[in-house]
Amino acid sequence: MPFIGVLPERRHLFQPEPRRNLAVNDAAAWRLNPRHRQVYDKLSLALDAGLLAAPCGVNPADFGIAGDTLLFVKPITNLAGMGLDARCVRADAIPMAPGNFWSERLTGMHSSSDCLVREGIALWFAHTRGSDLKDAERPVYWQIGANLPEHEYWLRRWVADNLVGYTGLCNLELIGGRPIEAHLRGSNGFFDFYGADFIPAWVALADGEPFTLPSAIPGGYVISVFGEADLSAEKLRAAAAGGVEVQRDPHTPGRSAILRCTDRQAGFECYRRLTGRPLV
Repeated sequence: MPFIGVLPERRHLFQPEPRRNLAVNDAAAWRLNPRHRQVYDKLSLALDAGLLAAPCGVNPADFGIAGDTLLFVKPITNLAGMGLDARCVRADAIPMAPGNFWSERLTGMHSSSDCLVREGIALWFAHTRGSDLKDAERPVYWQIGANLPEHEYWLRRWVADNLVGYTGLCNLELIGGRPIEAHLRGSNGFFDFYGADFIPAWVALADGEPFTLPSAIPGGYVISVFGEADLSAEKLRAAAAGGVEVQRDPHTPGRSAILRCTDRQAGFECYRRLTGRPLV
């Protein structure tokens, strides 16, 4: 199976299959792309972007940072879900955590952009906007198909500078227009809303075949259900009747399910029915 790292419940999306191995998760992407795996070093990503950052063990006070300043702390590299273990910590309480680093805390819109790339040139973008509502720094829902042309100049430059010779799919996450993570794969949890011509175009590009860039993204919403939820058969049937797909999530710590829908209000109502609390 040339697609590497596909969860069984997502297998139906990945057609047609490519001739070459294509990574769907970060562990496979790191293994299959030795020439470009340096993008998974989040400390280097932050420093290259001009952010104030250092490994844990380097005192923020030595950079003139006040003790009550909130900083991001997270693993330098984490292939088991890149956002896992990210947290905000006061500068005077940075832990001596091996393999972690701190950086200035970014504010503003959280975005995720998938890019189809040929020989280090970005050809096509799929932008997703994260909600201001967060759970442990993670957006509670995402709007797929967001219009973010203001990001594309920087994204093209970053791809050209960092992915010379790379062909395939990559992803960049930004907060306030500045990078926090890079991946040599796409946001496969959003692929449902990219349209029927996306996977065939990606496969043809990766296999070196003639291809047409995907058309405009139909779009939709992905909502994370963090904490407890009633996932009984009755509630799942009601969700489906309301146009909301519910996927159980045994893989992500703290998240019980993922909701996918094209109508935001239908998704919010489904969330309320499953959790007993509104999305506000």
